[in-house]
Amino acid sequence: MTAGPGHHEWDYGRNTVREVCVIGGNRYFGKRLIDRLLLAGDRVTVVNRGSSAPPPGAIHLIADRDDERSLERALGARTFDVVVDQVCYTPVQARIARRVFAGRTRRYVMTSTVEVYEYEDSARPVREDAVDPRTVPVDTELPWDDPRFLDAHYGEGKRQAEAVFAADPPFPYVAVRVAHVLGGDDDFTGRLGHYAERIRSGEPVSVPAVNHPATYIHVEEIADFLAWTVAGEFTGPVNAASHGPLTTEDLCEAVTAYLPDGKAVFRSVDIGPFSPLSFSRSYGMDNARATRLGFSFGRARDWLPRAVAETVGKAAG
Repeated sequence: MTAGPGHHEWDYGRNTVREVCVIGGNRYFGKRLIDRLLLAGDRVTVVNRGSSAPPPGAIHLIADRDDERSLERALGARTFDVVVDQVCYTPVQARIARRVFAGRTRRYVMTSTVEVYEYEDSARPVREDAVDPRTVPVDTELPWDDPRFLDAHYGEGKRQAEAVFAADPPFPYVAVRVAHVLGGDDDFTGRLGHYAERIRSGEPVSVPAVNHPATYIHVEEIADFLAWTVAGEFTGPVNAASHGPLTTEDLCEAVTAYLPDGKAVFRSVDIGPFSPLSFSRSYGMDNARATRLGFSFGRARDWLPRAVAETVGKAAG
């Protein structure tokens, strides 16, 4: 496999082929995860709506994950050692997945988000127990199928999805709470590109009057982390973030170093919209649980120049 910033490579030490199902995952760190699993010798089944084919070597099942019957028909009698759900955004989707995969898999890995901590405004990096999904109320009657509602309630949708997997009776799930992801020449978010445009043009970068740092992870490192999670046995929520927070100023400094003729100009405003990755509250995560379990994270400041070169360089090309 191609090692990420943490240079992770694994010898799984097994004689049997592991059956892994990935729901979604055909872009950004999802496709990198699939490549890692295939290279590790896993038999990978990718489930999506058919809009794009998975990498060669993966089994492709076409189904609408929002349609329980469609999902059951596509899966047939298949069972899996691990399921990785890259596109679970709502408690409605989580309930369908839990019903369909109960008894079909030993572990269910949901990619969650740092946004589940949107109400936990702490100056210190938050641990997993700051949001216990077993105590989160679930409301499946909310308009989760409305894209505008879902976009405005992204963190709440993930939080309630976690709650569905955590509810009794016990279900063997993992919720990987992913920090803000940077890097790669296929970064579709445009966030670092936003800064590059401002720095090139001299336009100001709008930040909150009190601008808080956040934790981040490189696209290769989160793919490494998910592959490592597939190989593990632990369950429950786990934070995935590189060591060390970054501020908007840190990001702009790295972009400016890549574009030496530019200069970052900041404008403090009381009310948004703010520039992307500028926060009026803290989004720092404590990664101690994953570290204790055996994953070795890189330092965000070490890989940030690489992420800028990958993203800004691609945009310039």
